[in-house]
Amino acid sequence: MLITSMLIISMVSGRMICSVLICWLLLVARGDGKPTERRTRVHQEEPLSTLRHDDKQNFDYDHEAFLGQDEAKAFDRLSPDESKRRLSIIVDRIDSNKDDFVSEDELRLWIEAVQSRHMFEDVEHQWSEFDLNQDGLISWDEYRNVTYGSYLDGPLTETEYNYTHMMARDERRFKVANRDRDMSADRQEFMAFLHPENHEYMKQVVVQETMEDIDKNGDGFIDLKEYIGDMFTAENGLEEPEWVASERQQFSEFRDKNQDGKMDLEETLDWILPADYDHAVAEAKHLLHESDSNKDGRLTKEEILNKFDLFVGSQVTNYGEALLRHDEF
Repeated sequence: MLITSMLIISMVSGRMICSVLICWLLLVARGDGKPTERRTRVHQEEPLSTLRHDDKQNFDYDHEAFLGQDEAKAFDRLSPDESKRRLSIIVDRIDSNKDDFVSEDELRLWIEAVQSRHMFEDVEHQWSEFDLNQDGLISWDEYRNVTYGSYLDGPLTETEYNYTHMMARDERRFKVANRDRDMSADRQEFMAFLHPENHEYMKQVVVQETMEDIDKNGDGFIDLKEYIGDMFTAENGLEEPEWVASERQQFSEFRDKNQDGKMDLEETLDWILPADYDHAVAEAKHLLHESDSNKDGRLTKEEILNKFDLFVGSQVTNYGEALLRHDEF
């Protein structure tokens, strides 16, 4: 059973509250000046996609990992023939050494590029909203005023969101992302603020935020009850699902490394950002394994097109005017 642990970052936008993101995995402050809500923490919904990876149900996770979320949605509107045509063009791009084969490493590099593009586009999409004076930087004051403006003008009451707490968390993260400590973020720093899980120097703040979300008794540790409680809440009359027992075993055997009955900061870091696991590598291996019909350790274009539904899919055949066209295709 996949772990369904979660992180929270909430932000307030003028007059409304909504959930955003990403990406997994993790505390990701999305823009549009809106609060983010609780989402899966780590391995459940890996950062290559917010979807669960279950090929028995569908290939949606693989589509988003291979294409990116927006492009995956575009491909879903295409006929099978058009999907294959566009996939053929993508295969030519992935084959960087032009040897007519796609290696696992070329797949990995492509997937990493797709994810990097998503982060860059996320920053560009939000930049103009926060860079109010158009000086090429986003100051903490600009971010705070856009995100929490209504609250700052007059604190709201009777709400489930603690805006003061959220703003303090955002400010702390902003300070960590702002490496030169001038409280004004350039694009790279703003990217680290929005996507801390992908930046080495942001890991400690990710762990700190995770601990704050799960550590209900405030003792600075995550015990078994808190660990399970973050994933599952028992309801009257409902039997506990089997995966909960599996998670208890995972906690005892793997999460709680020093066997003291709780996870400290280092153990939590190993859980949410494992050093020995690379999502892009894992997805590249998965795509290669599923598509390599002759088991020679590399993919031909024919092998990829034969498994086009794994790579890009097609859910709509009568697409008509809904067909999305891009100049690059």
